[in-house]
Amino acid sequence: MKSRALLIAIIAVMSALLVWLAFFWEPIAPKAVTKVQPHSQLQLATTPQGGDFTLQGKNGPVALADFRGKVVLIYFGYTFCPDVCPTSLSLMAQALSSLEPAQRERVQGIFISVDPERDTPERLKEYAPFFHPAIIGISGSQEQLAAVTKQYGASYMKQKPNAEGQYAVDHSSVTYVIDPDGKLAASLPHASTPQQISDAIRPLLTTSGK
Repeated sequence: MKSRALLIAIIAVMSALLVWLAFFWEPIAPKAVTKVQPHSQLQLATTPQGGDFTLQGKNGPVALADFRGKVVLIYFGYTFCPDVCPTSLSLMAQALSSLEPAQRERVQGIFISVDPERDTPERLKEYAPFFHPAIIGISGSQEQLAAVTKQYGASYMKQKPNAEGQYAVDHSSVTYVIDPDGKLAASLPHASTPQQISDAIRPLLTTSGK
């Protein structure tokens, strides 16, 4: 009898609690998040000229001259890019994978981040090889990036951060092909196919480099 009375009491309390929740409980609304402005592709600032440069990688300075004798593919972007950069790096990776092993050993991909505030050497080391082991990520100071992007005609512009400090970086989207002597051989537009990229690479592999 006592157990039955206790069960009835528990049911009554639970019912009262449910009624109170239904009529009086007001959950705290989640904090609104201000959206980041849509990412935009910019045109090249000037005609690409190319040239040597030195920026920072996870294990120290990385220079274009370090890869003499190889064909180098250069792409400017940033790791928080939602669409353009992953697309371009995926296409580059497919082109690299389409090469014969001996050819692939003579090709180096370089992803240059124009967002050094967030793209640390550690983050770049994880991000770039995710697409292909032959791609490395590097960056530098704003002054260094300004000099390198000027050489290659690349353009970029950081958007105003939202209330949470999040922001996008508008940038041009070109894959630069450097020959084994370190000279700019081609500038491939955004969304160039793996075939178009590999077609730009293969003829350069027949040169000896210096």
